[in-house]
Amino acid sequence: MRVEAHVLISGKVQGVWFRANTKEKARQLNIKGWVRNLPDGRVEAVFQGEKEMVEEMIKWCYKGPPLAEVENVEVEWKEPEEEFEDFSILY
Repeated sequence: MRVEAHVLISGKVQGVWFRANTKEKARQLNIKGWVRNLPDGRVEAVFQGEKEMVEEMIKWCYKGPPLAEVENVEVEWKEPEEEFEDFSILY
């Protein structure tokens, strides 16, 4: 079953290769969507895919890449409105 999760990650998550590592992990799990930095220092992402894989992706976000210090992860589950073709980094 395809699901979509809108995720906000806070802590030391910018300047630590969070977006690039998220993209790599998403590709490994066959997740579609996007990730971007927010002006307030958080990272925002949308993950689409099979529920089990999206849950695995969210679990990864609680740790992130080696230099990250994740303090909080907010997840909002949604019905997929549009279908993404791949996973991208938005600027």
